[in-house]
Amino acid sequence: MMHYKKWLTALFLGCFLVIQNLSAQEWQTNLGKAQELAKKNNENIILVFQGSDWCAPCIKLDREIWSTQEFQSLAKDHFVMLKADFPRKKQNKLPVAQEEHNKTLASKYNPNGYFPYVVVLDATGKVLGQAGYEKSTPKAYFNKLKSF
Repeated sequence: MMHYKKWLTALFLGCFLVIQNLSAQEWQTNLGKAQELAKKNNENIILVFQGSDWCAPCIKLDREIWSTQEFQSLAKDHFVMLKADFPRKKQNKLPVAQEEHNKTLASKYNPNGYFPYVVVLDATGKVLGQAGYEKSTPKAYFNKLKSF
């Protein structure tokens, strides 16, 4: 009987993790792919410059906004999410091609090197607006990005 309970618990947890993963925000890492999706779905692009392993406001923005179920539900039919990460720790090092792509994005859209820096783009890559970290609710932050 005890093994049965453990098995059921494991099964339940496994299903929960799969469901949670399916609803997680799908982040793009390539501007071209993000633009294709944005054109196809008539959506704007949210380009996020972050330092995922060293920038405290970036980590807070991720935890308080991007990772919330509320923001993900609001954004899924409105935005293509594009991440340009600049980790510093050796274990989080990106592939060279991705590093170069992110540097190219930064030179065009974040020349001052702000982190976190959120840029709203249309499908052609035109800047519609920008934001940074601010103490906000997921809905209020979504509304701000949508207003650009």
